[in-house]
Amino acid sequence: MKHRQLAGTGALLRLALRRDRVMMPVWTLAVSGLVLSLPASLASVYDTPAERARLLSTMSANGSLRALYGPAFGDSIGALTAWRGGVFAGLLAGVMSLIIVIRHTREEEETGRQELLSAAMVGRRAPLTAALLAALAANALVALLVTAGIAGRGTGGALVLGLGIGATGMLFASAAAVTAQLTESARLAKGLAGALLGAAFALRAAGDAGSADGSSALTWISPLGWLEHVRAFAAERWWVLALFAAAFAVQTAAAYLLAGRRDLSMSFLAVRPGPAEGRLGSAGALAWRLQRGGLLGWSLGFLVAGVVFGGMADGATELVGDNAKTREIIERMGGAGGAEGLTDAFLATMAGMLGLVAALFIVSAVLRLGAEESGQRAEPVLAHAVGRLRWAAGHLAVAFGGSALILLLGGLGLGLGHGAGLAQTIGGCLAQLPAVWVIGAVVALLYGAVPGYASAGWAVAGAALALGWIGPALNLPRVVLDLSPFAHLPWIPGSEALTWAPLLTLTALAAALLAAALTALRRRDLAA
Repeated sequence: MKHRQLAGTGALLRLALRRDRVMMPVWTLAVSGLVLSLPASLASVYDTPAERARLLSTMSANGSLRALYGPAFGDSIGALTAWRGGVFAGLLAGVMSLIIVIRHTREEEETGRQELLSAAMVGRRAPLTAALLAALAANALVALLVTAGIAGRGTGGALVLGLGIGATGMLFASAAAVTAQLTESARLAKGLAGALLGAAFALRAAGDAGSADGSSALTWISPLGWLEHVRAFAAERWWVLALFAAAFAVQTAAAYLLAGRRDLSMSFLAVRPGPAEGRLGSAGALAWRLQRGGLLGWSLGFLVAGVVFGGMADGATELVGDNAKTREIIERMGGAGGAEGLTDAFLATMAGMLGLVAALFIVSAVLRLGAEESGQRAEPVLAHAVGRLRWAAGHLAVAFGGSALILLLGGLGLGLGHGAGLAQTIGGCLAQLPAVWVIGAVVALLYGAVPGYASAGWAVAGAALALGWIGPALNLPRVVLDLSPFAHLPWIPGSEALTWAPLLTLTALAAALLAAALTALRRRDLAA
């Protein structure tokens, strides 16, 4: 590769890091915090070797739990930390990485900013190199935080786990680099990269469900399975890291090859010139046409996830067993005593998890407004007899209505997977809706009032995820946990009676924020 093809890489890297100065720290803290919050909580709940041995034995015999978390290769606190948080930390690192890479490659081309930058002394492959280096910086920070945070449990195990999580993130960064060359849309590039990430999780889950020691071929096909097989704190396998390095090298080489063989803003996958059938008679119909593919993917994902989580509900009682501390924690969270109460608490936890993930959908759907505006596709629509509010309302209807649909399907999947309590599981998921709407309304307000900072909506969703997943384990003060709208929701299904006050209050707050967002949008100038 000639040196001039990398000209300007340093300047582009500094620009990328400056643009991501909010998003990147939030993501790195969320990913590393997921792991760092576990040792103390595991040590407090399973405080004796006998308790940890029983947990390992029970979990190893439960295929549903192995599908979710993977197998554990030891009963030390370090090994259980790697088991409980490794896969999910790798998954989040992959999401973080694909967002960073596509944001600074295909999204820059789609908005036209890359064309302006390329008019200066910028090499053909400099944008891709800067994007990968930005992802490397984020994943290196994650690896450093994880290693330093749990080094007290064993330096070798902490280092291999940190490197494994960072390597997983970089592997999907290189996958995103390839999809960014193949497609003409940043949204489609993210969808393809996200599909690869989902397929990796599904392959690992299928393999681990059928094999107690992770020896299934399906597990070895998946990069998330490789992360398991580094076996942190359990006779570490350092050679598995070479698999990540080899796959990263192949994918990166493919991305550079493709980048050198296409014109700026072009792609290798053909884009249809327009709809082959149907009609677009309104702004709402156009918004539906633009977002229906993404909504379909999220809907199927939530239905499948609900079925999987529901099928694991009965195993929750077996996993807890007679551990008094775990039962006490569950009862504090809203679950009643006995097997039925433990099952309800598990289902309520899964409903809350689906609600947190639904926040990512609504952020993505609302930010489609910004993509249409910055890509100058909104201007031709608004040049006709379509007002700004009608145009924005179409996309917001898909965002807010779509979040209700995916949560409904998630609750339906929970009930079908569990085989009972369909009304309760659907109610538990729909109870998350007001908090999801508040997140969406905050993002809409950012877009309407300060469009240049609209992407900070991802930080808002990331903060909610961090507070919901990590906050309780870190014993954060209640005043901090209450910053998340999800902290105010009732526990359904559970022992407490349904209280409408927080649901109505959050819904009213979302409506007020949405009204403010539309008012701000109506009064400001559109991007030139």
